[in-house]
Amino acid sequence: MWRVLGFRPATMSALLFSLLLLLSTLCRLGQSMSREEKLKLRNQVVEMFDHAYSNYMDHAYPADELMPLTCRGRVRGLEPSRGDVDDALGMFSLTLIDTLDTLVLLNKTAEFEAAVRRVLKDVRLDNDVVVSVFETNIRVLGGLLGGHSMAVMLKDAGHYMQWYQDELLHMAKDLGLRLLPAFNTSSGLPYPRVNLKHGVRGPESRTGTETDTCTACAGTIILEFAALSRFTGDPVFEVHARRALNFLWEKRQRNSNLVGTTINIHSGEWVRRDSGVGAGIDSYYEYLLKAYILLGDDLFLQRFNIHYASIMKYISQPPLLLDVHIHKPLLPARTWMDSLLAFFPGLQVLKGDIRPAIETHEMLYQVTKKHNFLPEAFTTDFRVHWAQHPLRPEFAESTYFLYKATKDPYYLEVGRTVLDNLNRFARVPCGFAAMKDVRTGSHEDRMDSFFLAEMFKYLFLLFAEEDDLPFNVEDYIFTTEAHLLPLSLSTTPRAPSPPANSTVQAASLPHLSASVKSLWSEEELDDSNFDWTCPNTRLLFPDPAFPRNLRDPIRSAVDKSCPRPAIHREPGMGRPPLRAQDFMANNPDHLELLRRMGVSLIHLKDGRVQLVQHATQAVSAVAAEDGMRFMQEMMELSSQQQKEQLPPRAVQIISHPFFGRVVLTAGPAQFGIDLSKSITGVRGFVTVAEPYSGCAELSNAAFVQGRIALLQRGQCMFAEKARHIMKAGAIGGIVIDDNEGSSSDTAPLFQMAGDGRNTDDVTLPLLFLFYKEGNILLEALKEYREVEVLLSDKARDRASIFKGKPLPGILLESSGDAPEEDQTSPASSATLDRSHVSTVELDESAPDKEEVTPEEDVGPAIKRNPEPEEEPAVDKDSSSKSVKAMMADWREDLEAFQQMEKDEL
Repeated sequence: MWRVLGFRPATMSALLFSLLLLLSTLCRLGQSMSREEKLKLRNQVVEMFDHAYSNYMDHAYPADELMPLTCRGRVRGLEPSRGDVDDALGMFSLTLIDTLDTLVLLNKTAEFEAAVRRVLKDVRLDNDVVVSVFETNIRVLGGLLGGHSMAVMLKDAGHYMQWYQDELLHMAKDLGLRLLPAFNTSSGLPYPRVNLKHGVRGPESRTGTETDTCTACAGTIILEFAALSRFTGDPVFEVHARRALNFLWEKRQRNSNLVGTTINIHSGEWVRRDSGVGAGIDSYYEYLLKAYILLGDDLFLQRFNIHYASIMKYISQPPLLLDVHIHKPLLPARTWMDSLLAFFPGLQVLKGDIRPAIETHEMLYQVTKKHNFLPEAFTTDFRVHWAQHPLRPEFAESTYFLYKATKDPYYLEVGRTVLDNLNRFARVPCGFAAMKDVRTGSHEDRMDSFFLAEMFKYLFLLFAEEDDLPFNVEDYIFTTEAHLLPLSLSTTPRAPSPPANSTVQAASLPHLSASVKSLWSEEELDDSNFDWTCPNTRLLFPDPAFPRNLRDPIRSAVDKSCPRPAIHREPGMGRPPLRAQDFMANNPDHLELLRRMGVSLIHLKDGRVQLVQHATQAVSAVAAEDGMRFMQEMMELSSQQQKEQLPPRAVQIISHPFFGRVVLTAGPAQFGIDLSKSITGVRGFVTVAEPYSGCAELSNAAFVQGRIALLQRGQCMFAEKARHIMKAGAIGGIVIDDNEGSSSDTAPLFQMAGDGRNTDDVTLPLLFLFYKEGNILLEALKEYREVEVLLSDKARDRASIFKGKPLPGILLESSGDAPEEDQTSPASSATLDRSHVSTVELDESAPDKEEVTPEEDVGPAIKRNPEPEEEPAVDKDSSSKSVKAMMADWREDLEAFQQMEKDEL
């Protein structure tokens, strides 16, 4: 199926990937889970829900949320502010309202009736508090509408809620009217916040000054507002929600058909132009498709299909989902993913696109197994980017939908893993606590309402049999908060609205309802255009082994306990398979071998490359096996390298006019001199090697001898570069990244690996600088011609650098007794304005610092030193500006290096 590896071109040193392998349990995939085992897991879900719900009611109600570590309620204003997170809290018993329809689904009808009475008796919606329009809509308005739907269903069944007279619906309309002032903008996009009592205007509201909102915040309104309009007969809510959606659609980037993450609610200009399917955009796409299912308006499906085609063209790189720029969609916007995109495989199931749903879900499952939970964000090589996990339910949601679509018992085992991890790592005496850091297992005193609203719904449905459910869930659509809205709303005519908002006549709506109901049923679809139907997955994929067949290439390749037939090489293939330790990313023959094995390369913005294997794209089954073996070797090689990771190194510029103040963060090598074991480090003047790549014998060996050679990354292995400069007599080497714009600020440091051979013959230090840091060094060399650096394990103070030598006079200006400069050095004769050296001091006894503001960007890097005979004319003003700009960058680099040292990275 697939494998993913991350590495930097031309070297194994940056193999930043994780083991995406299924373990021994995968050998059991063909076995169905017994009804008794499913019952046991279903009961476990109910017990876990009881533990969370009862602790909220006992220790937190009527507060909005439970604080499970301190066993008390979270009341806004009484606890330290958490910023935007607290905008979900409105002093309206959020968790109870969010949980209403969960109680019914879990067959807790008596508890539901009691909870409704509590809401009607205790909850007020006219509180003088500023809340998030988005969160209040999906959690509170959605919760009230879901509760109303359940109450009506139970009342119609004739056993419970016989007293109910639409009280929850009346509360929902009251809340809807309180949210409406937020939509009073020229664009129709809502303000992100609203005061429940005072709206958005006037000093009392304490809001209404915001200019930006996220795409999902404005585009995740239609289900709740349209349902409210159709339940009550008041069209105003649906009209406003449609207007907001229409505006977002009009503001899409017309070439890519993608939307940005943040938009100005007045002008419609995109504030953040990165586009993905995770945080900030996610539920906008979800609500386009679900609005079609619930409301029957073809326009929503048409828009969703156009967006989806672009998502699959630009963002989806199975199994990855990478953000891109809306104006340059082939350019990745970042190299990490957030956990909210875990909903997307479930949405793909609704769309009927099963294969990429299986692939992305499997990737997410492997990240979950690696860290026990999905981190809030993780890199494309599956390391932690943001370590929190607030018990989000999106992965469980997609697991449920994939099980419903495929009936593969594998997804029941995935659900078991989710249950086990929640009980092992998140369960505490007073509920379930969010993970503050998935790496350490530390907790946060937080249990969000969506944990009860969503997580237990999807897990219960995953393990429940049809006769365990109190109603037919196929008669409902799940909102993004998993609230249940009846599909019967699709037959409820809405009030007239502008023609652009609809292309469907009311008479066609009953057919849609039947089509929707057939999503998980055996009713056949009679629609020739697949894009315009809700797919019946049993017809599309009648083979229950379909998802298993996608995963089989992984299982047999990595789990040694799984039986595996002997491999016979195909006649005519001739050469042996490519081995990981021999691979070079710039070798055309190697790239062709990868292609034959079904392995493709994805170039990322920071210079890294993703290796992705699709076994089905290999030229033969044998080639696919070779590809899987190659990926396995790469993973083992990466694992070995990660165990040997070293802390960052320092390139410290010590010549005039820098004198040790400028420290560049550098990556180490796995070979050569270990600077951490050197007391003094290696000190010398730098010079550019010729050829700059260092991949051939140096033509300027006489000039390199006794110096530190500067080399450009690429074209050959790091160890080969080291051998060439060592042969020329260099005392050290610095490799500079050739990926323009790369920086240690934004890319993780890595250690340069050898070439698969013995590297004991390399006896000099070799360090790696990203483009930004390397350009600083090249610019200094260009301007001062003679630049001396110290290669060491950490920045040294001035006293140790100049030990036994007089301190440079420019550092002693304040004392007035500067010694005479050495006139033999070209650098020492240069005059320098004091602002040139007004950067961060490493020595506390140095003169007071002056603030430096960058005035222009650092110029382009140079390829070689200027000829010694030519004395370039220097424009003093431009030189001053250039150095000032570099000094500002250097200050940032120094602070970053010191912070990394402190964090022991």
